[in-house]
Amino acid sequence: MAIEDDVIVVGGGVAGMTAALAAADTGASVRLVTKSQSTLRHASGLVDVLGYADEELIADPFDAIGDLPADHPYAKVGVEAVRDGLARFDAVTGDLYRGGHTDANALLPTHGGAVKPTARYPASAAAGLASDERDALLVGFETLSDFDAPLAADHLRAADVPFDVRGATVSFPGAPRADAKITRYAHALDENDDDERERLAARVKRVHEGEPRVGFPAVLGESHHAAVRTALADALDADVFEVPMGPPSLPGMRLEAAYERALRDAGVNVVRRPVDGYESDGDGRLTAALVERNGQRVPHYADAFVLATGGLVGEGIDSDREGVHEPVFDCHVPHPADRYEWFVDDPFGDQPYPRFGVVVDDDLRPRDATGGIEFENLRAAGSVVGGADFAAECSGTGVSLATGDAAGTAAGSDTQ
Repeated sequence: MAIEDDVIVVGGGVAGMTAALAAADTGASVRLVTKSQSTLRHASGLVDVLGYADEELIADPFDAIGDLPADHPYAKVGVEAVRDGLARFDAVTGDLYRGGHTDANALLPTHGGAVKPTARYPASAAAGLASDERDALLVGFETLSDFDAPLAADHLRAADVPFDVRGATVSFPGAPRADAKITRYAHALDENDDDERERLAARVKRVHEGEPRVGFPAVLGESHHAAVRTALADALDADVFEVPMGPPSLPGMRLEAAYERALRDAGVNVVRRPVDGYESDGDGRLTAALVERNGQRVPHYADAFVLATGGLVGEGIDSDREGVHEPVFDCHVPHPADRYEWFVDDPFGDQPYPRFGVVVDDDLRPRDATGGIEFENLRAAGSVVGGADFAAECSGTGVSLATGDAAGTAAGSDTQ
């Protein structure tokens, strides 16, 4: 049986999910095809737009976007597309996130004691803003080695934050094993079968010296995280916040769940299978994505397509001794022929390879090696688009939101 939709989005990360929602918002029927779950559960849950430019901390990312190079994804879509992408994110997350009241970046402490600029942050982290001058206590757990609260406090003091901060370590109720998954902590506090919330608060009280806010590693519940924080705050008579952690990430899992609900509500069909090729009409238009199923390549037909498979890290861009290429639609990826020009010797230097990706026109359509359009009905979004160093800029999620929203809206509009 033929599978037909107005729009097919390939890739299930923030860019792909945003593109699917944007396309569905135009009235198009949308199918999102992804080989795996999103990487959100491995992310901190913070939403960066632009944190650094030329290694300088950016206070207002919207002021700085206009100074970016012409090949940067933000320069392709423009400032309003960034705002549109953030507005869609705000609609998906609702009360789960903060930061929409201002264009300025917020500064959030991380589990290592660094201070990170970000445009949106979980509501669970709101009381931990580094710009807040109230003193803070950081609390770690003996069996959770990923968060060393005293060391994080030392690093925050060294970063010259405008408040006094201490770190203390307590035992978690029930004494989970040292290799327990973070969901073990979260589920225990969610269920509260053995009064874990009360018992944890009692242990924190022993080290609490009246600081008006208390920070914990981001494990304070998965399904009932707001109730967990409220219970601890009431018991400690202090504002309670979570400190973003490395993977796996509870805030990332909560964000993933919010997007999955939004996709269901929008009527987007989600297929968790790899795309293994394409069909075209030979006249510059894609006709189908070939989806692997039980050893067969099943055509999924559509009028418009969005490529949102990720960059080098997400395997949306492949590299080997023969070169760098995009494996789904075989789009051109410009790169030096000499592999030694892909990087510089200084590990902290300005590396070329993070900017590898497809080159797009102002409508986000990938260009071929001659500068022509690869396919008239294909657009690209997220880190598969070249021109940005997402890690150095702290811009990855913002680019995914802006290009995903723009690509999905354009793709959906083309089918109406």
